Amino acid sequence: MADGLRNDRRDGLQPATVAVLDVGKTNVKLNAVTASGTILETLSIPNPVLPDGPWRHHDLDALGDWVFDNLAGLAKRHPLTTFVSSGHGSGGVLVGPDPDAGDGTALPMIDYEQPLPDDIRMRYSALSGSFFDKGSAMMHGATHHARQMFWMQQAEPQGFSRARWFLGVPQYWAWRLSGVAVSEATVLGAQSHLWNVVERRWSPIVHSQRWRDLLPPFAKAWATVGTIRPVLSDRYGLPAGIKVLAGIHDSSANFYRYQAAGFDEATVVSTGTWIVALSGKTPLDRLNEHRGMTCNSDVNGNPIGGILTMGGREFTHVAGDDDHLNADAALVSLMITQGTMALPSFGDDDGLFPGRAGEGHIAGPPPADAAGRKALAVLYTALLTVECLDALGSGGRVILDGSFLRDPLYAGLVAALRPQGDTVSNLDTYGVASGTALLASHGTRSARAAIALEKPPVFQHPSADLAAYTRHWRDKASQATYFSTIYERSSQ
Repeated sequence: MADGLRNDRRDGLQPATVAVLDVGKTNVKLNAVTASGTILETLSIPNPVLPDGPWRHHDLDALGDWVFDNLAGLAKRHPLTTFVSSGHGSGGVLVGPDPDAGDGTALPMIDYEQPLPDDIRMRYSALSGSFFDKGSAMMHGATHHARQMFWMQQAEPQGFSRARWFLGVPQYWAWRLSGVAVSEATVLGAQSHLWNVVERRWSPIVHSQRWRDLLPPFAKAWATVGTIRPVLSDRYGLPAGIKVLAGIHDSSANFYRYQAAGFDEATVVSTGTWIVALSGKTPLDRLNEHRGMTCNSDVNGNPIGGILTMGGREFTHVAGDDDHLNADAALVSLMITQGTMALPSFGDDDGLFPGRAGEGHIAGPPPADAAGRKALAVLYTALLTVECLDALGSGGRVILDGSFLRDPLYAGLVAALRPQGDTVSNLDTYGVASGTALLASHGTRSARAAIALEKPPVFQHPSADLAAYTRHWRDKASQATYFSTIYERSSQ
């Protein structure tokens, strides 16, 4: 590897042997992937949500037909031997005993972005346990698995009593295909509020609510749980011998890709709707739940420090809907020179700064046009990224990936804002699917996984000006944090 950064990703004529189902909140993708993680074909569909019933819920029945039909199509075009799913950490499914009974659910899968009923929210708070029992602070809506289970149990007790298992999204699809139900560490370690990653035990709410029998035995993310069930093979024309793996949390899959490539010491920053930073080197006592920090799990069940903020939503609030232009470096320099700042938080989530939800605004001379707003938005998200890294204590190598890298200036700004660190980027936008596919060769690879990392372009601006601007931005962004902390202490 040149400079220790680049592995060659050329796969030559290697075929796609792994089918990866990547379930996001908004879209679902089915990928045909080579053993070394190169995507050869991708199919995509919006993740449907229905408004009827006791809560908004995902249409798993329609999605199941799409998944099985298209998996059969992929198997005709590629020599697939393995199926594995990744999924977002806030998706959980309460199922009955029979994966062929409709979509298999005992109650509809909750859309986690809807608000909880007030009485459910207040009663749940007292049951949720310590920070490490939860893995995070309380997040918005019905985000956490335990909170979804509590809502189901209270609102629909008869349906809840008929349930056999509660499964994370990746394990739901493994169960639909193989008939075998398992739990998995990265999914439960993604702020489920069900699993204490540090102590490797169930959280108190599991015992107080008598949910233990609803949570199946653990399997490693790469473990083969079974093969395609004959009934599905007959109905959809699926090859019966395809192995089904347990599956993995999406951000953890992306992190695993870098672990498999030998970059264990690096902090990985994935960008999109969320800025998610994960580090296996952050001391657990550094994690602060009031600043969006989390305790996640890697594929081996080990705790990893995390931090997340809705950077993509913040970006859109500042930049607006016109996202066609790349940011202009001269306009970014102008924002710095004239002291124009986007200050958090524009959304309904505090993010990194407690007390700032809904307080987002632009200070200083406002941008003159869409190009100026775009420049300010890129600068703002770079500042948020570095704030995440500072919170984790990530002073060494940082790897940036995800949709923010579509604008070359983003990585250059992050590098300029942390001049003492080593900042590199990966322009591959399919990291979750690649990392998930690598599970199929876990324990059998003879060499490190191939991955390409690049030095970002240099952002040319006087470093003293940039440092002063950063200090001023951080002071102003933290003001509400300070006063909110004083208020909380005085009211206790």
